[in-house]
Amino acid sequence: MRLAIVASRFNQEIVDSMVERAVDRARELGLKVTTVVRVPGTFEVPLAVQRLLERSDVDGAVALGAVIKGETKHDEVITQAAADALIEVSLRTGKPVGLGITGPGMTYKQAKARIDAAARAVDAANSMHDLLHGL
Repeated sequence: MRLAIVASRFNQEIVDSMVERAVDRARELGLKVTTVVRVPGTFEVPLAVQRLLERSDVDGAVALGAVIKGETKHDEVITQAAADALIEVSLRTGKPVGLGITGPGMTYKQAKARIDAAARAVDAANSMHDLLHGL
């Protein structure tokens, strides 16, 4: 499987670790990471994922980000919007997207504890890729 990784630059310390974990997990599974793209924030992840999944050299993608709770409900809005958009992208392209965006409602400490969500997102994209090829 040829995998693209799209990650937010927001909350960079956490997301950098998520990218590292996703790349490591892809290697463990024998997947080829074709590209790693960094976008400004979680809101921008779906558009980059869509563009990459339109390419013939990308079989699936992983979306990474850490949305941390602030003083408003902005974290809830952004997380839900990104998840909804990623589902639509996956359905439209017929290619799997592993959701490794953590939140909403997380503290910084909780976000750091959820870095391994990136590896689970790689596992999900890989499993769906295999499943779809068997259907």
